[in-house]
Amino acid sequence: MAGPMLYYLRHGETDWNAELRFQGQKDIPLNARGREQARSNGKRLAELISNPSELDFVASPLGRARETMEIVRAEMGLDPGNYRIDARLIEASYGDLEGTTLAEFKAMAPDEHKLRKQTRWTYCPRNGESHAMVLARVLPFYVELQRPTLVCAHGVVGRAIRQHVLAMDRDEAADFTFPQDRVFLWHDGVERQL
Repeated sequence: MAGPMLYYLRHGETDWNAELRFQGQKDIPLNARGREQARSNGKRLAELISNPSELDFVASPLGRARETMEIVRAEMGLDPGNYRIDARLIEASYGDLEGTTLAEFKAMAPDEHKLRKQTRWTYCPRNGESHAMVLARVLPFYVELQRPTLVCAHGVVGRAIRQHVLAMDRDEAADFTFPQDRVFLWHDGVERQL
């Protein structure tokens, strides 16, 4: 899928990530490990990108993505606060599941848990969003990109963009465990993990 060069970072770890707790649009801060992941990704980008001023920098409005972006930019020698926010990059809503651990969800609703595993792309928690819905929300953002861009957002947002850019199987894309200690580079339908 042709398009501008896109560097993609998932925000660093939060305590809820470590607990396998559905986070969604709850504004949970980074933990110490998450800040270290952001610093490491920033150092990696500083080594790889010789002229960062050529990039557009855009983050989700949630604090964990913004803090990750600011740490990354500082490590790249840039003004930490000089980036754009785009509300379309907010994480998927997990609706009624937000705050629940994966184990709690499985114990309280085993049939629903099984359905989620079988239909990852289209599964929609009550009062929440599916991966398909998130792609519909973020695709206009991606299509509007005019120059190389670095995005800091979330796991479901990254899975949705990745599925589109790589034209991959939707359930396979939705099942991907999106790492927080890696930079993804998508360009011309090809993925590199940095």
